[in-house]
Amino acid sequence: MGLKGFVEGGIASIVAGCSTHPLDLIKVRMQLQGENASVRAVAPAQLGATIPVPAPQRVGPVTVGMRIIQQDGAAALFSGVSATVLRQTLYSTTRMGLYDIMKKKWTDPETGNMRLWKKIGAGLIAGGIGAAVGNPADVAMVRMQADGRLPALQRRNYKSVVDAISQMAKNEGVGSLWRGSSLTVNRAMLVTASQLASYDQIKETILDKGVMEDGLGTHVTASFAAGFVASVVTNPIDVIKTRVMNMKVEPGMAPPYAGATDCALRTVRTEGLMALYKGFIPTISRQGPFTIVLFVTLEQVRKLLKDF
Repeated sequence: MGLKGFVEGGIASIVAGCSTHPLDLIKVRMQLQGENASVRAVAPAQLGATIPVPAPQRVGPVTVGMRIIQQDGAAALFSGVSATVLRQTLYSTTRMGLYDIMKKKWTDPETGNMRLWKKIGAGLIAGGIGAAVGNPADVAMVRMQADGRLPALQRRNYKSVVDAISQMAKNEGVGSLWRGSSLTVNRAMLVTASQLASYDQIKETILDKGVMEDGLGTHVTASFAAGFVASVVTNPIDVIKTRVMNMKVEPGMAPPYAGATDCALRTVRTEGLMALYKGFIPTISRQGPFTIVLFVTLEQVRKLLKDF
């Protein structure tokens, strides 16, 4: 029974990840807008000096998407999709399976329900473990998605997720595969807790109140609401995670960011507090459909595998 939860969650996650990959790519490109200004704007506090940086041009998700298609063709919208498949296989399969196990163990046998705080706790634990397992694929995915925004001579040109991971390990050390892992783990804990707990709680409320019956309408409503909650909670961490993972470390040179805190401070200092919500529109545009596809597919897979 424990293995079944991993299989069901893995299938649903891969389907959802691949179907919404173009939106995720646009989100990553938008989160990196203005990053060069953040990296250049090192304001030495001890000197009391600031370096003026011109305001970066910001464009919306439609413009970003059109630029990708114009520059590299429609297929470029699926850059890094192999990394998405690996990430969902490692990260989402782990978190969905572990959450399912804890949900079965912590559900009240008399009422058949699980208290909200237990759902949140299960999501935090499952998300953290899943993120630690899937971080190498996450780093590879971010880099492959961001590669197209660089000048041709600066692109990494990874051929696949396997090539990306092997090149990172060879050129930057095995530790580079877990770059930004603290952010990944924190984000995954929040997104899993908010996403899975919200879905279960909203679905239970809808059914208990008799608003709708247990069917497609209930699944879509609960999953979209869960996607919105997850987007609001995790977008700031997602922006910082994307920038830390994507930074290019030259041999013998100091990295662009000293860490997640340094990245967050520079981003806010040079681009404003709302820079932490860069890419929010494509985030919710992706998180909504992703969560809907994830849970609708999960419910259908559960029906197909109910006798196994």
